[in-house]
Parts: sequence; structure tokens; C-alpha cells
Amino acid sequence: MYYEENTQELEKNEMKELEENNVEENEVSEKLEEENELEDDELSEEENEELDDESGSLPFAKAEVVRLMKQNLDKDKMIRERVKVEMNNFLGDVLKKVCKQLNEYPYTTIEYEMFRESVYPYINIERINQEKERILLHLNAIKADCDALSADVIKTLKIKDTLEEDDIDFKTIGEDSETI
Repeated sequence: MYYEENTQELEKNEMKELEENNVEENEVSEKLEEENELEDDELSEEENEELDDESGSLPFAKAEVVRLMKQNLDKDKMIRERVKVEMNNFLGDVLKKVCKQLNEYPYTTIEYEMFRESVYPYINIERINQEKERILLHLNAIKADCDALSADVIKTLKIKDTLEEDDIDFKTIGEDSETI
């Protein structure tokens, strides 16, 4: 019985020591986490101040732009603050360019067709790039055909468009014009 009581006391003491160690470890880890969070907060505040200085006022609500970005990005992606600000500024620039093109119309009311025409380059960029590639390939084929025809002409046909200076007798030309 004495042995059982001592064993139970030893187990209790060991449990207390383990709990104390766990508590100490938790306190240390919590302190480290707090320090890291403070450093992150300080860095993010500095970054935010720099970005605010660079960006001034954003054209759109940042939360809305971020929400739209997150909807279209993979779930595991994280977005840096600078990317959020630059995306917002980019969208503002696109809006300005579309409005500038809309202002070129002489009408006071902007119709849907005018809008569609103004945003066409942004919506159909893939199709435009494909068309560009097709045209460049076609032009290269035409250039190759022209080069081949030019080489054939040089090889087979000898064309003399102008008289050489040795063949021209300026005295006879002058005499012919006086007799007329």
C-alpha cells in the first residue's frame, strides 16, 4: 500500500511537471508569435504607408477589387498589398482609356454599341493576337514569294530599263530636234 501511494504521488508530481513545462512552452511560443505579429504589423504598416504615398486615392473600393480577384484566383493564392493597389490602379487606367474613346463620339448620350466598340480591344485581346499572328504569317509568305520571283527575274530575264551613258549621243539628239 505504501508503494502504491508513493507511485501515485510520483505520477502526480510528474504530471504537474509536465503541465508546468507545457505551460512554459506555450508561454514562450505565444511570446514569439506576438513578437512576429508585431513585426508583421510594423512591416505592413510601413508598406501601406509607402503604397498610400505612391497610389494616392484608389479609383475603386479596394475591398471590391480584392473580392473579385479572390473569386478568379486559386484558393491557395495569397495577394500582396502592392498587387491589390496596382490592380486597382490598372482598372482605373483602363476605365480612363475607355472613357477617352467614348468622348470622341460627337453624341451626348453614350449608347451600348459605342461602349461595346470602345471595350472591344480589352474583351477580344486573344482574338486580336491570333489575327495578328495570322497576318504576320501571311505577310511572311508573301515576302518569300516576292523574294523567289525577284530571284527568278534576275536569273532568267535581263531587263535594260535605261540606256547606258555610252550609248547616248547628245549631239545627234540636239540635231534631230533642230530639224523638226
